[in-house]
Amino acid sequence: MKTFLKRLGLVLFLLLALIAWVFLPWVGALALAVLLALWLGLTRRGGQARSVAGVGISTLPQRLGSSAVIVVGIAGVVGVLVALLAMAEGYSETLRKSGGPDTAIVLRGASAAEVSSVLSRDDITQIGQAAGVARSDKGEPLVSAETVVAANLPVKGGAKDEEGSVQFRGVGDEAFLVRPQVRLIEGRRFQPGLRELIVGKGAARQFNGLTVGKEIRLGNQTWTVTGVFATGDAMESELWADATVLADAFRRGSSRNSVTVRLTGADAFTAFKDSLAANPQLKVDATTTLAFFAKQSEGMTKVLRWIGTVVGAIMAVGAIFGALNTMFAAVATRAREIATLRAIGFPGVPVVVAVMLETMLLAALGGLVGGAVAYLLFNGHAASTMAAGSVGKLSFELRVSGQLLWEGLKWALAIGFIGGLFPAVRAASVPVTTALREL
Repeated sequence: MKTFLKRLGLVLFLLLALIAWVFLPWVGALALAVLLALWLGLTRRGGQARSVAGVGISTLPQRLGSSAVIVVGIAGVVGVLVALLAMAEGYSETLRKSGGPDTAIVLRGASAAEVSSVLSRDDITQIGQAAGVARSDKGEPLVSAETVVAANLPVKGGAKDEEGSVQFRGVGDEAFLVRPQVRLIEGRRFQPGLRELIVGKGAARQFNGLTVGKEIRLGNQTWTVTGVFATGDAMESELWADATVLADAFRRGSSRNSVTVRLTGADAFTAFKDSLAANPQLKVDATTTLAFFAKQSEGMTKVLRWIGTVVGAIMAVGAIFGALNTMFAAVATRAREIATLRAIGFPGVPVVVAVMLETMLLAALGGLVGGAVAYLLFNGHAASTMAAGSVGKLSFELRVSGQLLWEGLKWALAIGFIGGLFPAVRAASVPVTTALREL
């Protein structure tokens, strides 16, 4: 019964420690490391733990093969986890950069996306007259009424007949004033009234035929590519053309899907939204572009993070068993040494800490290796969403941030903690006489 209670207490301690570790910021981890260093350096038991750990760590080169099992296993877990989470981070970051607090997007009331919204010419005119709208040097409201449709293009690197969906946006000159981050990196702008278009560099990377001077078939009509533009956000995955020409080609009439507005400042949004709500002729919803694109990214970001976490957890189970086997074997080979230390007066706590320090050192090394590999291979790597279920493929770059590297290191240390705790407790709890007879 006593043994059962000890094991139950150990399991409960492990669960509580892992829960606390999950929510611990890097500052808290640094504080724990400082406290541990002070305990090792300033207390008698800490000195004993340091001595035992030093002996164990010094023998690691002699146990290179078994130690490598821990390092490689944990490095694999961290590398895969960080790479998968980098997809979610890159996707979310691309959409977040597409908006700001000083611009707003207006859709028909209750519309969840641009393609499901319809705004009349009268709606657009009244939106431009609302409070808080910035004006150009000529005194004209900085309002961009836009049409959004989906078009199909052959995918680069796909099967012969494979096509993907691309977002095709109809705009006017106002779009370039509302979004000053748009810059041409090749060719020229499209000319109003002509079936010409410019392509985002992300779209050019994903689809065939999107090079300057090429003609492509969209909406049963032929369009000429005149330029390539960059924005550093989700707009790079789109095609842009004259709004009137695009609306005629896709039979959208004079209506538009959305209106993007530049405000006089971030603090002007409330006045702008209230002005629209007070107009009985308008049935629209206004959101800052920052909030709009952040909401657009929520669903996919959660899915990608869940996939990364589940895959990482499955791999972590294997790494934990590898660490357990390795550390149990290491403790068994040092049974007499540990028993001798305990016989001459070393208590159990320094022994537990010493074994844990050895395991955590190997885990930290594995976490650093896995994070470094993920950063070198995947940071900035181009990717895109699937076209199914969305208006178009979104091109983005994987982003291995410092926060993701810290999450990977936390996973590594958690695996090392679990893998080292049980062998460490066994080393400190086996009777001295039994341990001396084990070898």
